[in-house]
Amino acid sequence: MFEDTYKTISAPATGSYSEKRSKFLAYAFPVQTEAQVKERLTEIQKKHNDARHHCYAYILGPNKDAYRMNDNGEPSGTAGRPIHGQLMSKDLTNTLVIVVRYFGGIKLGVSGLQNAYKIAAKEALDAANIIEKTIDETYEVTFEYLQMNNVMQLMKDPFVTIISQQSDLNCTIRFSVRRREAERIVTALKKTGEVKYFC
Repeated sequence: MFEDTYKTISAPATGSYSEKRSKFLAYAFPVQTEAQVKERLTEIQKKHNDARHHCYAYILGPNKDAYRMNDNGEPSGTAGRPIHGQLMSKDLTNTLVIVVRYFGGIKLGVSGLQNAYKIAAKEALDAANIIEKTIDETYEVTFEYLQMNNVMQLMKDPFVTIISQQSDLNCTIRFSVRRREAERIVTALKKTGEVKYFC
């Protein structure tokens, strides 16, 4: 059976780490889109506009197929990669971690930086509430009013959530269904009307 769940965080969380007078402040956010990533980044950059570096990494999508790491002026591979590594180690997606660095005047070196960004990111993710979500697919079924009872019976399935519905001579219901249950529900609904896949 294929995987139809993923892990993310339920709410923002923070963490911090200090090394040789440099302060590393970490922020973890649940995010769904790259637009939300940009919003959170802008928010943190404004909040800490006096900091030298705002480094981050994120992973998006149930299949973890969209991700990015940014060192924001730190030596290549010393910030974004260790932050991303912490997201991977907790098997998270739809999650952004930003680590803000206030330079303390003493250089930490490559391994010192990697360690500091890794620990700060870990602190924020350790403080976060990790939850498991199901991967859902969205469909729309169009049917005659006479089929309403049959359709509504299927809509009561525990794996189905109605998103919107319109009732007229022809009725339309848009719904989401857990991926592993989709084929069963859609096959049954096709006996009552026309079913279209949305996303």
